[in-house]
Amino acid sequence: MVADLMGQAPTPQVKGADYHPMEPGPASEGGELSDIAGVDLRRLYLVQNPKNGPAFLELKAKTPARLGMGRAGARYKTETMLRMRCDHAAAQDSVFSHVSDDFVKAQGYVPLHTLCKDKDEYLTRPDKGRRFDEEQQALIQKTLGHAPKVALVVGDGLSSAAIEANAADCMEAIRAGLKSYGIDAGPTLFVKYCRVGASDHIGELTGAEVVCMLVGERPGLVTAESMSAYLTYGAHIGIPESKRTVISNIHRQGTTAVEAGAHIAELIKTMLEKKASGIELARGVGA
Repeated sequence: MVADLMGQAPTPQVKGADYHPMEPGPASEGGELSDIAGVDLRRLYLVQNPKNGPAFLELKAKTPARLGMGRAGARYKTETMLRMRCDHAAAQDSVFSHVSDDFVKAQGYVPLHTLCKDKDEYLTRPDKGRRFDEEQQALIQKTLGHAPKVALVVGDGLSSAAIEANAADCMEAIRAGLKSYGIDAGPTLFVKYCRVGASDHIGELTGAEVVCMLVGERPGLVTAESMSAYLTYGAHIGIPESKRTVISNIHRQGTTAVEAGAHIAELIKTMLEKKASGIELARGVGA
């Protein structure tokens, strides 16, 4: 009480540990706090006095799983807890944010939107994310024409970050590969509030032989930037999911965008030759 009146309040103690909240830290000294998201999880190893640290690090290099995080008593270490919260926040941001209009314009994509009017409806009404209204249908048909060999589509899906990080490089590689095979691809569509089933509506409207859609995957704690490619031969409303060919985990720590694009172009060529996709393509069924 006397110390309070004299302006010399005692420094509080927390569980017997030294606690000095008023002492200047790195930020108040003019420095910058390190970006915890910039640390590769494969290299993040917080176990003190390991029995065989080098061997464990070699194991960790093969997976981004949260191994070797150490502990403080029975609890996670502060760095582990902060990284978990950071990755969770990135995943949430990716779901609720939009792909930038400037990004779409810079890539020359033709912008479209499904029946969803906003993110809330997109998340709660997946059926509306698979269909277009009459105005958008007319724009799709005008842009792609009748019976194109390939319809190239980019959809925001559940991760805007995945699209902005990977779609441009992947689509460029797809187009380069198709060109080398002598396959002409028209303009690329960009679909806002997009579910994979939107590709079926596009196929039905245009009669495209193959519809290739790049779409943001549901983000997780390993990465919020994972994209997938869905390729469907003879896409139409009601087509079974088994007739899709999927390439997933397209991101920096998985299959890179350029590598995936080259593979996708080769798959499209094969689908056009075999007139099949999905299980039928894998089994060699088709022409």
